[in-house]
Amino acid sequence: MRRPLEFLRRSRRAESSPHLRKTPAGSTGRRCAILVLALTSSALAGDLQPSGLATTRTDLDAKDQARVTAITRPTADFSRPERFELMQGGAGTSEKDVNRDAFSQFSANITFEEEGTFKLGNALFRKNWVSSPSSTQASDGLGPLFNERACQNCHLKDGRGRPPQGDLGSTSMFLRLARDASSAEEKAALADHQVLNFPDRVYGSQLQELAVPGLRGEGRMHVDYQERKVELTDGTVVSLRKPSYSVTDLVYGPLDPRTTLSPRLTPPMIGLGLIEQIAPADILAHADPQDRDGDGISGRPNIVRDGQGGELTLGRFGWKAQTASIRQQAADAFAGDIGISTPEEPKHWGDCTAAQAKCLAMPNGVQQRLGSAEAPPPVMDLVTFYSRNLAVPARRDRDAPDVLAGKKVFYDIGCVSCHTPKFVTRRDAPDKAQAFQLIWPYSDFLLHDMGSDLADGQAVGEATGNEWRTPPLWGIGLTWTVNGNSFFLHDGRARSLTEAILWHGGEGQKARDRFAAADAAERSALLKFLESL
Repeated sequence: MRRPLEFLRRSRRAESSPHLRKTPAGSTGRRCAILVLALTSSALAGDLQPSGLATTRTDLDAKDQARVTAITRPTADFSRPERFELMQGGAGTSEKDVNRDAFSQFSANITFEEEGTFKLGNALFRKNWVSSPSSTQASDGLGPLFNERACQNCHLKDGRGRPPQGDLGSTSMFLRLARDASSAEEKAALADHQVLNFPDRVYGSQLQELAVPGLRGEGRMHVDYQERKVELTDGTVVSLRKPSYSVTDLVYGPLDPRTTLSPRLTPPMIGLGLIEQIAPADILAHADPQDRDGDGISGRPNIVRDGQGGELTLGRFGWKAQTASIRQQAADAFAGDIGISTPEEPKHWGDCTAAQAKCLAMPNGVQQRLGSAEAPPPVMDLVTFYSRNLAVPARRDRDAPDVLAGKKVFYDIGCVSCHTPKFVTRRDAPDKAQAFQLIWPYSDFLLHDMGSDLADGQAVGEATGNEWRTPPLWGIGLTWTVNGNSFFLHDGRARSLTEAILWHGGEGQKARDRFAAADAAERSALLKFLESL
């Protein structure tokens, strides 16, 4: 069991160590030093800790805290479902019929007026932006370089993306481009959390395959797969595919030799508002960067700066937990994926760099009568509300004998060490729909070293090239229903849940090996449990 108080005490002890502050980026020592600054320095000076890094819950009285502790305690009874397990998204859980729209329902506990707001946000989420100048005015500003024209085109049916498949292109998966710091100034910016990493000097932070008329896209992602046979203990053979990535048809010259390529599949949109309202203390309670309890799991938070106030806070969104809020996540996607500026990211030319003069010479779509950004505050308000209130579907077959047996396997082999089943959201959440809800995301929202096979070699803030945020599992059993495919992991290499489990390495190696050693009935039961989520 992780010990949050012990973790905090270790951080305080580390604060006085100059050696830790000088440890190279990416090492555990440096992370502890940064956590000290974030968690304890202001407290020791007599000030309050940053609210985004509070290590105790201030929204609950003693009675409520006791209730939360009791209800989120891991179960030891697998003979029947737990109380409230059906409603895995709390009172907002969608109990609509299971079909392709299962991830596109609004939270069941929002008001009638808010349903209207949700539908307006949905319209903007689906809206196709066009290049400037255009007679549409409120819809122009696309690119000039971009990956897609609408949010929905990447988040297919508000669900999971897919890797490139032949001539279908890379819609819903893209390549992040980044390099390490190369100067004292850049290293200082990293240490102070002013940046997460550094873009390629020519191609920016993301490969843009598409462009507006009069401009060419930057290049194309190319993926090669090598099949790898894995034999399980009972003789079953599973074929895994190992991807390798490159870029072809580069228009602006070669990439910087130091630039790394990180493929990113678009994740499902469900339950984001609930994740945003998990108390930081409850996430930090699972952190154990030194693995003091010896369970082989060393979950760490990614400490980032709030895009609005600049305060140190907890990253919880994105494949590397690099983003703190839904609004910032939306702003980053507008700028990076569509090339649309927002008040949060006023990049009228998207990801164009100084080396792309023709791109920067293109007209932008700012309409001063509407605001100083292509997507002004009302647009961001609606898209954020929509993203915050996409409901989590209800569980299915939770009381079936094979599902209950699979749940026990899930616990027994150690999956719950990272995929934390339950949280209770903040009582003082800004929106009532997300306040004080028992939710079942099956994630600790921390970073874990997943081994060399899954490594992308790209550091993002405190996340190293081997680390990934534990993805939530709710809704995972509806992937085929919603998206018509079963591609999993950050790059979609896994074509089934079995393959996804077998790719686990590093901190997930023990659980993976126990799965591989289980008999066919146990493996089948575990998959039935996952399919019920």
